[in-house]
Amino acid sequence: MLGACWYNQSCFRCIFALDVIGGYTFEIKFTRSRLRSVSHALGGWWYVIRTQQNAWIHALATVMVVITGIWLRVETRDWALLVLAVAMVWTAEFLNTALEVVVDLASPELHPLAKVGKDVGAASVLIAALSSIIIGILVMGPAFLEKLRVYSLVWQMICLTQEI
Repeated sequence: MLGACWYNQSCFRCIFALDVIGGYTFEIKFTRSRLRSVSHALGGWWYVIRTQQNAWIHALATVMVVITGIWLRVETRDWALLVLAVAMVWTAEFLNTALEVVVDLASPELHPLAKVGKDVGAASVLIAALSSIIIGILVMGPAFLEKLRVYSLVWQMICLTQEI
């Protein structure tokens, strides 16, 4: 067990595995494996943020939804719908990016089928974004219109008091 480990070198993990009793070895390997998976996922997330211009648009929209939801004091159930809508858009964007990268790898030269694959991936993001806009309007629209009505009434009262 002291030989080459996953990283091709002698390491503390291998030495430690000799000293522990059965189940602990599995727990250490399982935990490190999960941490490695999270690290790869965060790397993918950073790749999308770094390389995809639309990801910045999605990030801005996400921030606007959160700020507007807080301002409107959206209920917990409605927050769940908003979170699902935002997650749907982000998931579509990440899958589209993965599809684009794989198509570029498989077909570095221009090919009509490669274009179709990329266009269909982009269409999935568009469908998710439009659906989330509709969900946002349905969830926050009535409360937003009510806030505007209240502010309009307050503004009218301010203007009337200044005329007197």
